[in-house]
Amino acid sequence: MLGKYRALWLNKDGFLEVIDQTKLPFEQQSKVLKTTDEVVEAIKDMTVRGAGVIGSVAAFGIYTAAMELNESYKVSSSEREGSLGYEKLQAKALLIRESRPTAVNLMWAVDKMMEFLKNSNDLVNDAKRYAIELNDKEALESQKIAEYGCDIIENILKKKNKTKINILTHCNAGWLAVIDEGTALAPIYEAQRRGIDVHVWVDETRPRNQGASLTAWELTQSGINHTIIADNTGGHLMQIGEVDMVITGADRVSANGDVANKIGTYLKALAAYDNNVPFYVAIPASTFDFDIIDGLKDIPIELRSADEVRCIKGVDADGVIREVLITPKDSPAINYGFDVTPARLITGLITNKGVCEADFDKIKEKFIVEK
Repeated sequence: MLGKYRALWLNKDGFLEVIDQTKLPFEQQSKVLKTTDEVVEAIKDMTVRGAGVIGSVAAFGIYTAAMELNESYKVSSSEREGSLGYEKLQAKALLIRESRPTAVNLMWAVDKMMEFLKNSNDLVNDAKRYAIELNDKEALESQKIAEYGCDIIENILKKKNKTKINILTHCNAGWLAVIDEGTALAPIYEAQRRGIDVHVWVDETRPRNQGASLTAWELTQSGINHTIIADNTGGHLMQIGEVDMVITGADRVSANGDVANKIGTYLKALAAYDNNVPFYVAIPASTFDFDIIDGLKDIPIELRSADEVRCIKGVDADGVIREVLITPKDSPAINYGFDVTPARLITGLITNKGVCEADFDKIKEKFIVEK
């Protein structure tokens, strides 16, 4: 750790470098982010995505902004290190904070960083130190999620008297999404380490195909048995007994346990509920939003470009990456990025503090101190 994580790291020049997730799974490239605008654009265009990694990049984005101010504004040392420097940093922090609306980890990370820096006399070095501390803590939380989640896997196998488990997941919630083990995939990685025979049903996750491209890529890198399925296949697999549990991540969880995650998660939860398949959501503490009581009413849902629905990217027979139109040219489309799964459909929340019921009082008892 210490500024070096699998999806992002501080390079030898002290700048934030990230894996460009828009290039996966066809090319593995990284991108260096040297300015606030580059950090904001990377979050907006999904160069980086996944609630946790967005928060991680936001934290280092504050450090990037502090470095940028240090170079750009010709102010005296006292101004740079005092209230004027902090005020200028606040303006850039707001740009980062507003880059995407649904993932609360983004706002949480920016607010934490600015709170830490309020009385700083050395914005650049303190921002770097605080960002590393925050991200090291997040990485340790993901390791705990891995352990608690894998305990559930072992219990399900024991209860069913099976030696192999089939897990369905939706979107990508591995180390590309949350440093440094992920959330939904963290228990799966731990299961592999414990020698458990695990197979993952990977939802393609239209329209951006994060499952088919990113989750499948991660699992391939780790040698974990998996099968990519169309998004509408999960219900059928549950009906015929081919899914032992569902694990997803989340972008925001309300105080009463409602979960905002990638569009389509709600339908998986309904199918799991109807077929008595355990449905778990794995999250770090930073994904809770204690200011929202009713997630269905109050969690903002991002509306993304309709072109994500109308077009698809892939590699042609000549090995060239292309984007093609798959709908009638004049047909309109709408693209909601997320949906909200009500707490009543969730078996449990897998957290760094153990498994918690998706219930206001239980969440408050475990996590209200984290606010």
